[in-house]
Amino acid sequence: MPSLVVRNLDESIINALKARAVEHQRSTEAEHRAILAEVLMQPKRKSFAEVLASIPAVGTDEDFQRINDDAGEANVFD
Repeated sequence: MPSLVVRNLDESIINALKARAVEHQRSTEAEHRAILAEVLMQPKRKSFAEVLASIPAVGTDEDFQRINDDAGEANVFD
């Protein structure tokens, strides 16, 4: 299995990694592997534009026009 060596890490990062490893009851190396897998193996998030583009067309603009109701009710914003 390939190895990864990370050099020149700030001491605060190492301390945070050790604390997180203790919290999850793992070795520091196992925690490092878990963090890498968690971050890198997630499915790619869609952008807002991609989500909007994936919404199916369900009608025309005329299907969604507001009908003014002249029932004579008072304007609630007055």
